[in-house]
Amino acid sequence: MGGGDWQPPAKHPQATLVLILGILGLVLCSVLAPIAWVMGNRAVREIDSSPQPVAGRGEANAGRIMGIIGTVLLAIGLLAFIALIAFGALGLFASSSSY
Repeated sequence: MGGGDWQPPAKHPQATLVLILGILGLVLCSVLAPIAWVMGNRAVREIDSSPQPVAGRGEANAGRIMGIIGTVLLAIGLLAFIALIAFGALGLFASSSSY
């Protein structure tokens, strides 16, 4: 009746890393967000396809979701930067051609 040899399932080795990359990609360095997204997809897929129970799916999924959000924000920021450069160049050409 003891059953003292039970152990919790092993955690996926990249679950915590994906979570950390997702947080950093969302808060500090947006370039890390796509990395968290890709690594999170792979970690969640490996956890789901494992025949043995593997812990860390929540961490990997949270990091993946933050990676997705960070990547979208990075893309919006890049588009805004490109638009700012384009409109600034148009404004420069318009003001120099009026003379």
